Amino acid sequence: MKGCNKTSNAMKQAMFRFYEELNIHLPEEMRKVWFCFPFAEGTTISDMLKIMGIPAEEVDLVLVDQQSRNLDYQLQDGERISVYPVFERFDIEPVGTAHESPLRSTTFCCDVHLGKLARFLRMLGFDTLYSSRFDPDALREASLQEKRILLSRSYALVTHPQVKRSFWVRSADPKEQLKDLFEKLDLYRQLNPLSRCLTCNSMIETIEKQAILHRLEPRTAAYYQEFFICRSCDQIFWKGSHFESMINFIRQEVLNKKMNDGTG
Repeated sequence: MKGCNKTSNAMKQAMFRFYEELNIHLPEEMRKVWFCFPFAEGTTISDMLKIMGIPAEEVDLVLVDQQSRNLDYQLQDGERISVYPVFERFDIEPVGTAHESPLRSTTFCCDVHLGKLARFLRMLGFDTLYSSRFDPDALREASLQEKRILLSRSYALVTHPQVKRSFWVRSADPKEQLKDLFEKLDLYRQLNPLSRCLTCNSMIETIEKQAILHRLEPRTAAYYQEFFICRSCDQIFWKGSHFESMINFIRQEVLNKKMNDGTG
């Protein structure tokens, strides 16, 4: 990490470092490294974010010389400023964040190329909007109005000025997409598997077998006792072979990778 060279008596300087997806807003030479940046007397962290083109809505934690500060903090000469995004593999719960309330959200919207990823996320309990009819305008609107994280293979879409929360999905493989998303956004502690309808995204709930007995095939009624229903699309679920397949997928592709990485 290089220090700052004084340019003039009128300007002050500080060292900055931005983390994870915040770097997509910066020039290549400023990404994931410490760099020196000048500022005038009275400049706040919020002012600096605007100057650098970093959306304040995407910033969840700012450390100034290892002390958490809000966006109204006035910078001082020679300070070191670390800026973290809404999602970062970093436990910020004991630390004062840049905003009064946490920006963390576990709701998503997926572009038309991420149908399998959307299904995986719903399987794991995450509120995920997806439709093969979504165009870029609809995705941007859903992300903005509902404060959803927009997931897309398109770099242009996730960096669009109207998009405040986004994640650029680099891999073409759905399992790799899921792994990358969980590692980068630290979603492990927010798992709620098999709590959401894979078809319509609504929450499912238990239902008495007798209430839906007339809708069941004889073999299903004979072999299974525990049932669930989605009140939105009226689909019925039970713990059959498909349920076991999903449980195995969660263990192998999500939880097992977490333990193998030493994060469990």
